Amino acid sequence: MAVITFTSDFGYADHYVAAVKARILTHDAQAQIVDISHAVEPYNIPQAEYVLGSVYHEFPLGTVHLVGVDTHGSKKVRYHAAFYKGHYFLMADNGLLSLLTDDKPDKVVEIATHGQVFSFPAKELLAPAAVFLAKGGDIEVLGETTADFRHLLNRQLRLNDHSITGHVIHVDQYGNLVTNITRESIDTISHGRTYTIHFGRETIAKILANYNQADEGDTCCIYNSLDQLCIGINKGNASEQLRLGFDSQIDVRFYPGG
Repeated sequence: MAVITFTSDFGYADHYVAAVKARILTHDAQAQIVDISHAVEPYNIPQAEYVLGSVYHEFPLGTVHLVGVDTHGSKKVRYHAAFYKGHYFLMADNGLLSLLTDDKPDKVVEIATHGQVFSFPAKELLAPAAVFLAKGGDIEVLGETTADFRHLLNRQLRLNDHSITGHVIHVDQYGNLVTNITRESIDTISHGRTYTIHFGRETIAKILANYNQADEGDTCCIYNSLDQLCIGINKGNASEQLRLGFDSQIDVRFYPGG
């Protein structure tokens, strides 16, 4: 049986996470369930995309990823099962699928509800579907194949020979600011030139290997394990102290010479 991951905006104070897991285990007591996060802000699709998109590919092929973000019972809400790069995804039709797959899922099925309205779709609809797929079930049994799903756009970098403009795409538990500027984009534009990084009123001229290389309380930039440019404060909260957050603009400026 394949692994089932679970990501949601349910939080940890209520019974909702346990209820979904209980339904999965009721269908198969041997199910392997891995929690990715249940601290996604309510209805925050970009945050869900960052959290799940950063790690799903680390799991074995065939893993089923159940997403309980922005799920609610309504006849107007559709639910999809999708296959992409060897992984299965189950979620509401809220734009998350388009962000995770760059609008190019290999297969999408609208999960059949047979006219039923679910008060707790993650438990009543998605959990049984997750077990079915994890046991090797054919995704097309869950409903009708479709190419109709909601589309959202990720923030795109603006690049020219002298600058890169990006944005904060995630604020982590420590207040570190994760941007959509990558090591590859900086290396491609720099051609060995010097550069400075600008955000708020701050200017940084060097990217460190880790936050601990900065003096305690100092602002610094690093690349994370996904090679994304990050802004942090050693032993501090960059988001709070710099008053920056999701979608804040970050600029990298390049200068002539080495």
